[in-house]
Amino acid sequence: MLVNSPLPIKGFQKIMPRSLGTRMLLLMMGLLILLVGATGFIGNQVITGILNEYIGRAALNVSKTVSLTGVVQQGLKKMEPEEIQLYAENVRKATGASFVVVGDHEGKRYSHPVPERIGKYMVGGDNAQALVHGQSYISRAVGTLGPSLRGKVPIFSSAGEIIGVVSVGYLIETVQDVIQPYQQRLLLWILGLFGVGALGTWLIAREVKRSIFGLEPYEIAALYRERTALLESIREGIIAINEQGEVTVMNQQAAQILGFTPEDAVGKPIVKLLPETRMLEVLKTGKGEYDQEMMIKEEEVIVNRVPILEKEHVSGVVSSFRRAQDIDRLVQELTSIREYSQALRAQTHEYSNKLHTLAGLIQIGATKEALELIGRESSGYNALLRQLSDQIQDPFLSAIIVGKYHRAMELKTELALDPESWMSNIGHSSRSEKIVTILGNLLENALEASASSGEQKKVCLSMTDVGNELIFEVEDSGSGISEDQQKSIFDEGFTTKTGTGRGIGLQLVQKNLIQLEGHLTVGESSLGGARFTAYIPKTVSKEE
Repeated sequence: MLVNSPLPIKGFQKIMPRSLGTRMLLLMMGLLILLVGATGFIGNQVITGILNEYIGRAALNVSKTVSLTGVVQQGLKKMEPEEIQLYAENVRKATGASFVVVGDHEGKRYSHPVPERIGKYMVGGDNAQALVHGQSYISRAVGTLGPSLRGKVPIFSSAGEIIGVVSVGYLIETVQDVIQPYQQRLLLWILGLFGVGALGTWLIAREVKRSIFGLEPYEIAALYRERTALLESIREGIIAINEQGEVTVMNQQAAQILGFTPEDAVGKPIVKLLPETRMLEVLKTGKGEYDQEMMIKEEEVIVNRVPILEKEHVSGVVSSFRRAQDIDRLVQELTSIREYSQALRAQTHEYSNKLHTLAGLIQIGATKEALELIGRESSGYNALLRQLSDQIQDPFLSAIIVGKYHRAMELKTELALDPESWMSNIGHSSRSEKIVTILGNLLENALEASASSGEQKKVCLSMTDVGNELIFEVEDSGSGISEDQQKSIFDEGFTTKTGTGRGIGLQLVQKNLIQLEGHLTVGESSLGGARFTAYIPKTVSKEE
């Protein structure tokens, strides 16, 4: 049966403190204890093994020396244990061994630290290798004196026969007494390392906590989720790079415009994704760039680039950009709203004047004149509405003409719609907005030009959709436009009028015409002023 691993992890996380500093300290201290404990264990095993090997070899060397002495060999031949016992005890005392035992070929003792045990057989059961096979070796066995580490060496006669065995040993207790000082020193070193490691762990935990501004993991996770949601909710493309010029952040809107996925883009140099970028220049200079036009994959965008400063040091750059057509759409909507508001203001102002006139006529008793004024006003307005209803099918187009009609009344100017005009539905909403912006600006310019002219203040509008183009013609009775002015009328800021906020109407007209693949001609009007004719194809070859 498979066990789901996240459950124990979640259970483990529940018992851990939420504070990152405390959690890091506990985890690192646990790891440190584990490592130090393992190091101490391994070190103790190594020291014990080395010292056991050293003591065993020392016992073996003493055994070899004893086995080669004439006193021992002669004593075994003559069966005189007294001389062997005397010699063995002198060797034991001189070398510090726990015992030096000499036995014959049957294992009978000829020497022993306890004299009463001489003549008895050796204990431990580890003599076979020496007495039978003639080998020298180190063994661990339990004798009459207790557990010991002993070196065993056979004794050979001059003829090469095995005549006995020498066993020199050190009791385990004695060996432990030798090893213990080394173990104590190792323990002191381990405790010292543990203290240094604990201090380092505390410093690391504190520094990590300070580097993340004292935030806890769950707070960082919440900030990350909020940042991701914020970036994806922004309709602008967002790209951030680090000091090396590598992409660190890219939202979905930027990925859609650039044609990359955020996963593929993050970590790569920005110049590989966007060779024409100026983010690296901002990274070098530390100066932001705002509202810059730029082409990305044959699409015009408006870009802002802002350096990321850390204590006056540039550590990265954030760039935000948006399609220019989106901004143009907002400008068009604002322009339309402004035109509608102007139309409403003109209508309110004009009706206010008419109401005041009617009120004066009624007060002086001129009832007939009041009725004529009402009839004249209602008939003219109703005639325009009937004409728009019969000849113009697009409601946005009708609305802008009605608005400009009231604007003309405010300016004491006549706005006439050619009775032969005809315009069917001009397309989807975005296309209709562009055409309304074009016509609205042309009519506004014509009305203002006519209002400042002489006695004849008139603007004529005609339109038709016969053929493959939509044609809008606006004529005014103003002062007209000279040939020199015609060369620069589409430049930003160009105007023949006084006051602020001028010089953007014809620029918007030209921009929208380019998007609709149309064009504008300028000529002389039969009314004495200027004639603007806009030609807009019914179908556009590229996606708007």
